[in-house]
Formats: sequence, C-alpha cells, structure tokens
Amino acid sequence: MSKTTRATQTLTRAGIAFSLHTYDYDPNAERIGLQAAEAIGEAPHRVLKTLMAEVDGRAVCVVVPSDREVSMKKLAAAFGGKSAAMMKPAAAEKATGYVVGGISPFGQKKQVPTAIEATAMAEAFVYMNGGQRGLQVRLSPRDAQAVLKAIVAPVVAET
Repeated sequence: MSKTTRATQTLTRAGIAFSLHTYDYDPNAERIGLQAAEAIGEAPHRVLKTLMAEVDGRAVCVVVPSDREVSMKKLAAAFGGKSAAMMKPAAAEKATGYVVGGISPFGQKKQVPTAIEATAMAEAFVYMNGGQRGLQVRLSPRDAQAVLKAIVAPVVAET
C-alpha cells in the first residue's frame, strides 16, 4: 500500500502535522467508517467519514463521525440551500478522483465546499480517510478545517 496519496501530499504541502494509520479494509463491511474505527482501535466518534452530497444540485463534501448519520435538512441549511441528497457512488468517485471507501476530503480532483460536523471540533485529534482504502490520517480537527477551508456546522441527525 502506498502511503503517498493526493491527500497526504495536500496535507504535507499545507504544513499540516499528521500521522498515518493503516488497517485491513473490509470491502464487505456494512459501515466502512465503523469498520475503520474498530480496525485501528479508535472510538467511532473520532474516526470521521467523508461523504459526498449535493445541495441544490451543487457538489459538497461533508465530514462526520463514523457512528452518526447526516441530516439532509441540516446539511442543506449549512450551505444555505433548500435541499440535499447523497451523491451516487459513481458520481462521488468521478467528482473526487478517489474510489468509494478511499474518499478523502483532502486532495480531491476539484475542491468543493466542505462542512465538518461541529461536535468533531471538540476532539484533540480525529482520523480522516487518507486517500485510499485502508489508510487513515490522524490530525487536529482545526488543522483539517483550515486546509479544507471548511465550515463547521451541526449536520448530523438526532439520535
């Protein structure tokens, strides 16, 4: 497994401190983010999943704890839109240049507006996909927000 991806290159160029964590990716896992959290031995709320969606037809990226679901209503509101829907996997792969299970918010083919779930900002560090299946980067959520120029908003559904 290569540990140099567009995501890690983006973080390095931005001067962001991060560490790499590899694990055995399970393509049959029901919930990829939860499988990643278990595989690296980390709490699911610190392992963030990267999802691609559309708000009023515009591509957006949303990063949320792997044990939570996105509220489409809150996601639309976060970007000042009326409606939101998840992108189909093929569209997400085409938009990001990554394969599903390896989609990182960093180093996407075309950077799109990004939102990070507000609760993630309370953590000292979080894990995000490193740009390929089985690779996570550990970094400060504030550093992630800065390099992504992301908005911070409550975008998860109530539990």
